[in-house]
Amino acid sequence: MSKKIKILLSGGGTGGHIFPAIAIADEIKKRFPDAEFLFIGANGKMEMEKVPQAGYKIEGIDIAGIDRGNLLSNLGLPFKIIKSLNRSKSIIKDFKPDVAIGTGGFASGPALYEATKQGVPVFIQEQNAHAGVTNKILSKAAKAIFTAYPKVAGFPAEKIKFLGNPIRSTIISGMQETAQAKQKMGLNKEKLTILSVGGSLGSRTLNNAWESHLKQIVYKDYQLIWQTGKLDYKDIIEKTKDTVTRNILIREFIKDMELAYSAADIIVSRAGAIAISELAVAQKPVLLVPFPFAAEDHQTKNAMNLVEKNAARMVKDSEMQEKFWNTLTEICENESVRKEMSDNLKYFAKPNAAKEIVDEIFNVINR
Repeated sequence: MSKKIKILLSGGGTGGHIFPAIAIADEIKKRFPDAEFLFIGANGKMEMEKVPQAGYKIEGIDIAGIDRGNLLSNLGLPFKIIKSLNRSKSIIKDFKPDVAIGTGGFASGPALYEATKQGVPVFIQEQNAHAGVTNKILSKAAKAIFTAYPKVAGFPAEKIKFLGNPIRSTIISGMQETAQAKQKMGLNKEKLTILSVGGSLGSRTLNNAWESHLKQIVYKDYQLIWQTGKLDYKDIIEKTKDTVTRNILIREFIKDMELAYSAADIIVSRAGAIAISELAVAQKPVLLVPFPFAAEDHQTKNAMNLVEKNAARMVKDSEMQEKFWNTLTEICENESVRKEMSDNLKYFAKPNAAKEIVDEIFNVINR
């Protein structure tokens, strides 16, 4: 590019929207160190903290989604939408971006809508197998839509580019031999090892499942790396103090996820979009337990994409008591099943997603 390029990004509300946007910005910055970046986020949401921590400027707008639990609280929503549209219009007019990229969440609606009205080329990155409402509305004006699945209902098929979700670079570069990783974590390299991850807050469903089956884990002589999350950690430590052996590592949070992924022979996880993208790169057999209250049940739809290609097994929250242990032991005790699942995960593994998304963006705007 002959002139200093300006990039507008918007996405937030959850880490699943924020971190792909930051990863795309990082990739553009690598290529164009003098590029100028501006994020638009929702005031009071986590992007207002996370984006500056990543080294980027962000402007906030007053926008929120529909509160289905308290319908009266939605009375002021039309005014918030109008206010956020006007504020986005002003921000974009002042910044004059060359391109706008949205990754979903409340703020990206007004931001990208106003960008299209001002003639800015717009691109969408959708993390889930089911299109979010904001991205669905914006898709008609988008130049291209980058997805983590080959088909996403609600998008024009001709605009979809199946390039994957941008994930942490440490996951891509930090994977190592399973036996070596087990030893680094103080585990026996010969024993089958299960990793349980339920997100930074943890998963009450998964935590309850491990509490119920701890004796079976010990009896089978499996090793368990159990990430509890913050909410249940102290309670679990107290409850399990008489059961836990050196086979079981209980952690509130796992900082070096690439080491934990490497040490695992099997992974049990929720089915958030970024988690699945990381699991696909790790290529370890996985049992998915989708969070049932995710918007439009998108975690179940994410999981089903893998299940249909025999790249994962799935147990619903409501089926945990009946199916969890039997499904898990079926995977644990059948090496050929594990190998087949790992091989099939390669289809969803997109370690170069950020690079390929940025390639496509600049191919379009250079044309």
